[in-house]
Amino acid sequence: MAKTKTKVREITITESKGAFSIFKKSRTKKDYDFSGVLALRQLLSNEKARILDVIKRENPKSIYDLAKRLGRGFKSVNDDIKLLERFGFIELIEEKTKNRVRHRPEIIVDTVTIHLKI
Repeated sequence: MAKTKTKVREITITESKGAFSIFKKSRTKKDYDFSGVLALRQLLSNEKARILDVIKRENPKSIYDLAKRLGRGFKSVNDDIKLLERFGFIELIEEKTKNRVRHRPEIIVDTVTIHLKI
């Protein structure tokens, strides 16, 4: 039986000058600098958790299909998708259908680990 490799994203929150600074490292050696814990909270909001859950369970064919399944507007879902993609939680797979190109969201992370250094 073949083992599947777990894809992990690590987020580290450290104290800096009396406030928290957040750094996320990905496997592509990019560092993301957040403005604080509020940014992390926005990244891991209930709506983004719902998006990840629907992508995982229902495999929507496009961002528009995802928005319909969530009962939300396309623009707000698209903005959330772009943020999740930017920080390595999902990937948009480009698919051509007739005269259009659609982007199918796909989760590329199995686990998120958050480290809080005080």
